[in-house]
Amino acid sequence: MKFRMFLVISLFLSFNVAAAEIEVYKTPTCGCCQKWVDALKSGGHDVVIHHLNSLHNIKQKAGLPIELGACHTAFVEGYVVEGHVPLQEIANLLEQRPNIKGLAVPGMPAESLGMEVGREPSPYLVYSFDNSNTITPVAEYKGTVRIK
Repeated sequence: MKFRMFLVISLFLSFNVAAAEIEVYKTPTCGCCQKWVDALKSGGHDVVIHHLNSLHNIKQKAGLPIELGACHTAFVEGYVVEGHVPLQEIANLLEQRPNIKGLAVPGMPAESLGMEVGREPSPYLVYSFDNSNTITPVAEYKGTVRIK
């Protein structure tokens, strides 16, 4: 029990080290987007939400490659965060500050952060993309657990 509490506190503190203001653009009715926002807030981030009926223009303005599209788009300290990107990857992004445009989890993978609906988790990749739209896998998850 003590180890579990230590692990939870350690994870919380590690995410809070990189806590930042995150601007999220989402549609007003998307429940999974709101769950992702709630997870960001639980991770210590200040979140500003912008509700739009269409996210097409914001995705274009962000320079997001079309194949990386998902249900919400966020911005944090000059980076784009598209879709259900896990908190660990956002923390890594803000700590390491790589020379990329952003991170993305395309689509809506089952049991990813914000998509918890009690189904068998789908494996999925977190991708980075840069200014020349080079897309690179950076991590693999099954549900909310990083496997590579």
